Amino acid sequence: MSSRRTRLLAAAGPLAAAVVGGLSTDPDSSWFRSLDKPAWYPPPQTFGVVWTGLYAGMAWASGEVLAHGGGASFGRAYAANLVLNAGWPPIFFRAHRPWLAAAECAVLTASTVDLLRRARPVSGQAHAVLAPYAAWTAFATALNVAIARRN
Repeated sequence: MSSRRTRLLAAAGPLAAAVVGGLSTDPDSSWFRSLDKPAWYPPPQTFGVVWTGLYAGMAWASGEVLAHGGGASFGRAYAANLVLNAGWPPIFFRAHRPWLAAAECAVLTASTVDLLRRARPVSGQAHAVLAPYAAWTAFATALNVAIARRN
């Protein structure tokens, strides 16, 4: 597969996850507004800004790893990560299952750390670009657990 095609396919994943997540997220719902959130819950506009950057970084970094020999193993791990990424909003916002969403988010964090591990030997730059994604999913897991505990 050509490097360009590989990179385009890698970019399609975060785009799809963003669409699914965007369609499933409803921060204006009465259910979400009624949740007791911790004092360290970020301002609502933070999420769109952060996720835009993270998705762009995921697309580039994963394309970089796949184009430079990351192999099918990285591709499968990346696909699984994207499924987990897209799966969190429906569990939290649509099913209203904060504890299940927290567990799913913890698995997403582990999957993201695994992507970092797999990217490092192929591209130090891709590894560095994916690091904020791992940090954010860890933060999101802690935030999700805090919300679940309070509610």
